[in-house]
Amino acid sequence: MKNSIVPYLVKRFLRFDNEQPFIFLSALLAFLGISLGVTVLLIAMALMNGFDKEFKKKLTIMNYPLTIIPKFYGSVNEELLLDLKLKFPELSFSPYVQSAVMARSGSKLEGGYLFGVNFEDEAKVNSVIKAAIKNPSEIDKFDIFVGKSLKEEFALEINDKLMYIFTHVEPGGLAVTPKIKRFNVKGVFDSGLSAYDKAYNYTTLASLQAIMLIPSNQYDGIHIFSNNPHADIVKIKAELPVSVTVKGWWEDNLNFFAALELEKASLFIVLMLIILIAAINIISSLLMTVMNRRGEIALLLSLGTTPLEIKKVFLYLGIVIGVSGILAGIVLGMSGMWVLSTFDIVSLPKDVYPTSTLPLDLSLKDFILIVTGAFAIVIMSSYYPAKKASEVDILTVLRNE
Repeated sequence: MKNSIVPYLVKRFLRFDNEQPFIFLSALLAFLGISLGVTVLLIAMALMNGFDKEFKKKLTIMNYPLTIIPKFYGSVNEELLLDLKLKFPELSFSPYVQSAVMARSGSKLEGGYLFGVNFEDEAKVNSVIKAAIKNPSEIDKFDIFVGKSLKEEFALEINDKLMYIFTHVEPGGLAVTPKIKRFNVKGVFDSGLSAYDKAYNYTTLASLQAIMLIPSNQYDGIHIFSNNPHADIVKIKAELPVSVTVKGWWEDNLNFFAALELEKASLFIVLMLIILIAAINIISSLLMTVMNRRGEIALLLSLGTTPLEIKKVFLYLGIVIGVSGILAGIVLGMSGMWVLSTFDIVSLPKDVYPTSTLPLDLSLKDFILIVTGAFAIVIMSSYYPAKKASEVDILTVLRNE
């Protein structure tokens, strides 16, 4: 009998009481609050992770996983490139020359960077440029690829001429004049990030080397594609001469991703407060149940039921309400994520966000953290009413009854 008293009482106290409907209503509000809190947390964390992943993917492409650059007195040359290709055949390398430029179309000016690259090599390290190139053999000297944002701003068409003003100057008579060169627009790329599409421009390696008066075997750096840049950067560093160094794409974006992590943590804490507020309803519901059932509790104690069993009854009551809410929240959250990822309900502007549809990516770590945090709140909310129920004074209650 004793072994079955706890589940029996839990089932009995969960039933709707016509005399005390507010107790059931309070428990129902707690259930709905926890369900809503878990649902919102799951979707919010999935959105944060999704945007984080999209930004990293875009930044990895346009900033390149790894880049070899010279130190203050060093240089990057063809000999180093061939040596690295021999030692790391599994990696893809693309040497480049770079210059800050001003693009001019009519009266409009736009600052940015012009990269001189070998397009066959560049296509191996940059999927955005690869998608824009139709036939690398048809790219001639002084052809250029511009970003979609720059193309739209200047209203450019394929084979239009676009003027570039270089920051390097050359002597001319009594003054110095900037270098100016007109390029033929050969193609348009779209990275999904308007800042890069407006600022980055690509031409042939020979074209920019000729303009910058750089020897054909000298480069400003080497872009590297790696599936595991954090591990490969250590291996490459060990093989580089002291005059050059290698940096990862994440090194230029540390503050940005630190801000994203802080925003994610802040959002998690704020949304967890929804579950905490819902848990207050668990406390009030259980306390009302204790007050309403004081006579029954005292009678059970007088008949031999232990205080521990009474504590378990109310602890399990809170757990049943809370865990039911958590499970319902998981179902609703997963359903919501499926709907948002399957149907184009929300469309985002591509000039603001890196993707036009909602990216959702719920990590196992976040899922476990949400469920564990919600369960911990439920346990803590149930403990105090359960403790008060086990401390009912039998004599006082029965005398008053």
